[in-house]
Amino acid sequence: MNYFSSNFTLGILGGGQLGKMLLYETRKYDIATKVLDPNAEAPCKIACNTFLQGDLMDYDTVIAFAKDVDVLTIEIEGVNLEALEKLESEGKKVYPSPKTLRNIQSKAVQKQFYKNHQIPTAPFIVFKDKYELQEALVRKELQYPFVWKSATGGYDGKGVSIIRDAEDLIPLPGGECIAEKLIPFKNELAVIVARSVSGEIKTYPVVEMEFHPTANQVEYVICPARIDDAVAEKAREIAMKVSQAMEHVGLLAVEVFQTEDDKIIVNEVAPRPHNSGHYSIEASYTNQFEQHLRAILDLPLGETKSKLAGIMVNLVGAEGHTGLVVYKNIEKILAMQGVTPHIYGKKETRPFRKMGHVTIVNEDITEARKIAEEVKNAIQVISVL
Repeated sequence: MNYFSSNFTLGILGGGQLGKMLLYETRKYDIATKVLDPNAEAPCKIACNTFLQGDLMDYDTVIAFAKDVDVLTIEIEGVNLEALEKLESEGKKVYPSPKTLRNIQSKAVQKQFYKNHQIPTAPFIVFKDKYELQEALVRKELQYPFVWKSATGGYDGKGVSIIRDAEDLIPLPGGECIAEKLIPFKNELAVIVARSVSGEIKTYPVVEMEFHPTANQVEYVICPARIDDAVAEKAREIAMKVSQAMEHVGLLAVEVFQTEDDKIIVNEVAPRPHNSGHYSIEASYTNQFEQHLRAILDLPLGETKSKLAGIMVNLVGAEGHTGLVVYKNIEKILAMQGVTPHIYGKKETRPFRKMGHVTIVNEDITEARKIAEEVKNAIQVISVL
């Protein structure tokens, strides 16, 4: 099939910032695109060939959207899987497949998948609701502290809490959830795996993630991770094992913990381009969005090595600011060496909303981390007063 400057159309379910950055690459290759998103002003709207507003979870909407696309992909996991299964049964190319997404969309199913495939992960118990969890505590089947996770709907730090006593349970929602053993760890790491339709597979370097202490959001992504080569190799091997077991096509971001005794255990995965790979736009030979495109179109995968050390800083809405966005002091960071801001196109800011990111590249990872701190301290994502 000829993808380039042709009648071929790529359909994308989800029109957020990940889709917008994927569209940079479709524009580079002159590949026609069609995007569906519930938000009439989604970031993708300005860059795709055809934009439709609609509910990603509505069966009929997804079926109708996909009828005239040649390949269908996602930029968010919250999509109607019954519709994708129907489309796939009719011969539509859907990547990642609904089978893969079924193993990921629910964290309870995802954790059980790791257990069934002997993939190292933290011990866990699945509960149908918060009240069943509370009964387990009364019966001493579960002890404090533990990590609570909502089975569905969690993102950007939401849907995850450390539970140290009964009071911590009070504000939690009542739906299906997981209680995970709280594992002491040295580092939170991530590995992006690319796997093509034909099964060609490559991994990117292991990255290290530093989190905001209260929002539970990634603040910095550091590539390469400042860890021993043996630990990095172990992380890549386990990420590859997850990929092979899930038979995913496209990108799979595998988030892992490095424990105190240097074991690697899987936390969770995302079957799409991911925040932990944004550094690759400036730092890698083939950025993660181009790689996703290559994988789902069954083109040769690109080089995953980095040209320079790269650090990503998330730009999130400042606390106490809701409304029309202003990027205060952006000119200061533009004057810094090796600094590139990416603005996602969201007009309204609110506390901790992801509004953009900044990449810092440098030959020296220590210098890059220093500049990243300066960037973080300089720029503010605030609202119009």
